[in-house]
Amino acid sequence: MNVLVIGSGGREHALVWKLAQSPRVNRIYCTPGNPGIAALALPFPAESGDFPRLIAEARRREIGLTVVGPEGPLAAGIVDAFREAGLGIFGPTRRAAELEWSKTFAKDFMKRHSIPSASYRTFQTGEGPGRRPGGTDEARSYILSHPLPLVIKADGLAAGKGVIVCLSRDEAIRALEEISDPSSFGDAGRRVVVEEFMEGEEASVFAVTDGVHFVTLASAQDHKRVFDGDTGKNTGGMGAYAPAPRVTASLQADIEEKIIGPTLRGMADEGRPYSGCLYAGLMLTARGPKVVEYNCRFGDPETQVVLPLYQGDLAELLIASASGNVEAPATPVPTQGSAVCVVLASAGYPGAYETGKPITAPGKDEIPPGILLFHAGTGRGPDGLLVTAGGRVIGVTAVRRGGGMAGTIAAAYDAVGRVSFEGMHFRHDIGARAAAKADSI
Repeated sequence: MNVLVIGSGGREHALVWKLAQSPRVNRIYCTPGNPGIAALALPFPAESGDFPRLIAEARRREIGLTVVGPEGPLAAGIVDAFREAGLGIFGPTRRAAELEWSKTFAKDFMKRHSIPSASYRTFQTGEGPGRRPGGTDEARSYILSHPLPLVIKADGLAAGKGVIVCLSRDEAIRALEEISDPSSFGDAGRRVVVEEFMEGEEASVFAVTDGVHFVTLASAQDHKRVFDGDTGKNTGGMGAYAPAPRVTASLQADIEEKIIGPTLRGMADEGRPYSGCLYAGLMLTARGPKVVEYNCRFGDPETQVVLPLYQGDLAELLIASASGNVEAPATPVPTQGSAVCVVLASAGYPGAYETGKPITAPGKDEIPPGILLFHAGTGRGPDGLLVTAGGRVIGVTAVRRGGGMAGTIAAAYDAVGRVSFEGMHFRHDIGARAAAKADSI
């Protein structure tokens, strides 16, 4: 089977890397891809937003399965277009993907189906070209009267950056003003969700589903804040590790029973059957797991630690999801071990940053065993050399089948020391919570 992967980041590099190991896969294509992906996949002559051309080229190259990495094409209806054309594709329809592209829909859905989450209110920030920063008087009044802390969220897609935790009312008002400013979040800020703050530890759980049956992969924990100690602005993710020690077998069963299952049944009941990857971002509170948010695709950078631990055939699993038969493939649980990914970012990220900085990195034969370099924001300069081309540049992943998390962390940071580019910055505490938890047991 020929497979097409859509996307250009570290998540897509990890997907291509894992799919390339399947005996069911003949050729892999990717658009737009990146230099790391190019070592494993062929270029595909169609842009991710041009559905008619994507479909025509997929037919020409006999693509049996298309795997969608980022949320944008899903929200735009790529799955609907491919299915209408009779082509196999992994991911939810546009209506099902509303779980991610509208936080208001997701929060209302959870309320309707008694899925545990934070209490909330949603407010319009204005309509049309005359919309201005500041939100509405109603939103400001709610913020000024609601107990602190508060979490202010843009309703629409914001590349993982539209969530602001506010410890003071001044911070909350500034967050409202920022999100409602069209120059900051565009249409994503037309509505704002104001949530109670949930105390606990975060975890991510991926469920690959055909809409009824599902398989959950290893749990993971992302690090959203840009600086050590979970300080600074939210990012798309500065690193991750798997498995998350807090997600025990009994807690995993609880998550599946109270969150994953009810979500799939609720979507089916509402005429929005959900297939693809359902990513539940969770807060493990004293009262049990609660949903922070849904994503409708594999997470980034969690994919870079979850897929290396998955011992099944990923292509087989994704084909089963797309064809409505997730029960069919053999899906072994992840082997014992751990994985840690440290994201190397450009100076200034998640704000403004420069690109085109030359990257020094070990070649294929120089990478130590158990180390994977997943390209995210990389490109080729005029001289053909590797350069930075985004905010998150490379994800350095260490995978160890035995030993503790501390050893995996050490291996990841040793490999980080082998990569450099001007202005490179990264967190120094990825996985620290997991290591501390293991030491306390």
